[in-house]
Amino acid sequence: MKSIVSKVLYVTKDKEHPQGFPDGQVEVTYVESCAKAIDLLSENQFDGIYYPTDENTRNSVSDLIHSTAMMELIPDGVALLDSENRILKTNNRLTSWFENSKMVGLNFYDAVGTPTIIGTEPSPLASARSTCQSTRATLSVEDKYFQLTVVPIVNGPKQCEQLIVTLSDSTESVLQRQKLEALHQAGTALADLRPEEIYEMDVDQRIELLKDNILHYTKDLLNFDVVEIRLVDFETELLKPLLSVGIDSDIAQQPLYARATDNGVTGFVAATGKSYMCEDTTDDPLYLDGLMGAKSSLTVPLVYHDQVIGSFNVESPEVGAFTESDLQFVESFARDIAVALNTLELLNAQRTDAALQSISAIHSAVALPIDEILNDTVHAIESYIGHDQDVTKRLRTIISHARQIKRAIQKVGKDMAPTENMPATVQPQHRPFLSDRRILVIDSDEQVRTSAHQLLERYGCVVETAHVGKEAMLMVRNCEQDQGYDAIIADIRLPDIGGYDLLMQLKEVIETPPLILMTGFGYDPGHSIVKARQAGLKSNALLFKPFRLDQLIEVVEAMVSPPKADN
Repeated sequence: MKSIVSKVLYVTKDKEHPQGFPDGQVEVTYVESCAKAIDLLSENQFDGIYYPTDENTRNSVSDLIHSTAMMELIPDGVALLDSENRILKTNNRLTSWFENSKMVGLNFYDAVGTPTIIGTEPSPLASARSTCQSTRATLSVEDKYFQLTVVPIVNGPKQCEQLIVTLSDSTESVLQRQKLEALHQAGTALADLRPEEIYEMDVDQRIELLKDNILHYTKDLLNFDVVEIRLVDFETELLKPLLSVGIDSDIAQQPLYARATDNGVTGFVAATGKSYMCEDTTDDPLYLDGLMGAKSSLTVPLVYHDQVIGSFNVESPEVGAFTESDLQFVESFARDIAVALNTLELLNAQRTDAALQSISAIHSAVALPIDEILNDTVHAIESYIGHDQDVTKRLRTIISHARQIKRAIQKVGKDMAPTENMPATVQPQHRPFLSDRRILVIDSDEQVRTSAHQLLERYGCVVETAHVGKEAMLMVRNCEQDQGYDAIIADIRLPDIGGYDLLMQLKEVIETPPLILMTGFGYDPGHSIVKARQAGLKSNALLFKPFRLDQLIEVVEAMVSPPKADN
């Protein structure tokens, strides 16, 4: 059965014999009069109006459309266009919007100020005329936005004489959407640091960076000058101040707890995870003094992975200063703040930050150079096999020593920063299946290789890297003699090989390669992922770059975890 492709109004008294409509392709609504057709057109969306070609009906339609009283009843701006897109008739709403009382006779686009057309349909008038179906687009005129709907008036199949054009003011919704997009971009930039840059900063520098970014975007995009952020101490429920601007210093340091009662709006929001808009601080049972002279406030929870980690509060000296739009904006921004806080590891890193930075410095200094030693050594082994067994033996000793160095670094790290002092999210015991797992990461981008070391080694993984597929195969062949890799993470498009072909080469060495492919969103050259899955790649063995820590850990953990027993 063919799907319906268009909806039309058909003006006729003879419903038994409609003309010119392919069965199953058009949904027809029959009306007996032109007046009823116009009523339905104002209430519903149709792709066109069809009417018989007899002169009486045509004149009736024309007269009705030209009726000034009828057009003035429509709340939107309306215009009737001829075959050349000239305006035949318009209502007062349209002329008042564009302050042009002499629109009749003008080209429609000229009459409304030569607008910019936004959307997938660059020529909505021409498209409606040629297809005899309604079209829609957004028009931008100076600082205003309008939703354009074009409905053709058709007197037979593919015979369009005139167009009915309606404009509705969508400025508020478009600007709100643009502001949300700007806030999201700003939120993404809150913690826009490479992993090695993060580890080079101490706690105070990280906090100051986040404060500066939050204040910058809060003032520029949200236009709020009074801001307070508190973070939850999960052991005591104490809400520790992180950022306070425009609030009395004594009040800012007042102890508050994530409890629904006796701890003001901030405590209530942190305890319940619900946003709270205080319209009038003088008449609100939850509100505690914040800004001297504050008359209203807006407080939203900071939530990360369904857990409330703090609160974000803004205040105003005016009663009822905040709107539902403000609430939507602040909630959106707060989500990004929560992500930024987690990314910068500000929640529980104070006590062990110095040790973690020292560990990171060691890794940064030696991890990639050791990988280079491994890469060069396995290449040399391949060259000497069958020629000089003594040299080959010495080279294998170098590989063993290099890997011992990696394990020694991890042991030093554990001694410098005991796991009980680490933030809970990075404690190895929270990811027991990752401990001592050997991971090979293949990517030509040094940043990806460095990030893999820093992100995975904190969970006890032993990470080795390679630049290209050929180098990786050498590493795999020489690693199989000593335990093998628990997971192999490879870019889908390496300089010398694609993901599918790499999988097939690995199968020659490993019966079931533990391969995970990395790709940019939606990028799959030559359907490599599809073919790899058909060849045995696990359905969940896929990472999207740039990957987040949680995504990386989840995918690797799924690869190395033992299979669940069947019930």
